[in-house]
Amino acid sequence: TVFNDRHFSCEDCDGCVSGGFDSATSQIVLCQNNIRQQSHMNRVVTHELIHAFDHCRAHVDWFKNVKHLACSEIRAANLSGDCTLMNEIARFKFGLKGHHQTCVRDRAIRSILAVRKVSKETAEKAVDEVFDACFNDLEPFGRIPHSKTDAKRAYRDFKNRDRYNANL
Repeated sequence: TVFNDRHFSCEDCDGCVSGGFDSATSQIVLCQNNIRQQSHMNRVVTHELIHAFDHCRAHVDWFKNVKHLACSEIRAANLSGDCTLMNEIARFKFGLKGHHQTCVRDRAIRSILAVRKVSKETAEKAVDEVFDACFNDLEPFGRIPHSKTDAKRAYRDFKNRDRYNANL
C-alpha cells in the first residue's frame, strides 16, 4: 500500500534531476524546483513508481549491479511516457524508425550517469546487455502506454486480469 505522506517527498534538488526513488526508505522524491507542469510531474511519478515496482518485484541491487539499475531505467523510460513523440519533439529530437527504442536507450544511459559514478562506456554496455529483455518487460501495464487512452486501457486490462486468467 502506498501512503502519500509516507512514500512521497517534495524537495529542492540540484541540477536538472526531476525525481528519484530512495530504495532505503521506499520513498519517491519529487524535485519541486525542477517540475513546472502537471504533465511532467505525472511522468516523473510514473517513472519513479516503476522503480518502486521493480524494487518490490525484482529485488534490484541498485548500488552494486549496474545491470539491475540499467534494466529499471530502461523500463521506466519505456513505460512512463518519457519517450512519447510529443516529448521528443519538444526536445527537438526527430526520427521515425526505431526512434522510441533510441530514446529509451539514451534516457536510460543519462539516468544511470546521473545517479552513479560510472563511465559512459560502462553505462552504455550495461544498457546494451539488458536492453531487449528489459524493453520487452511491460509489467505492470502489459503495454506501452503511449497516451491517456492506452493508460486507461492498460488499467482496465489490469482490473480484469483475474477474469481473463480464470478462463484459461
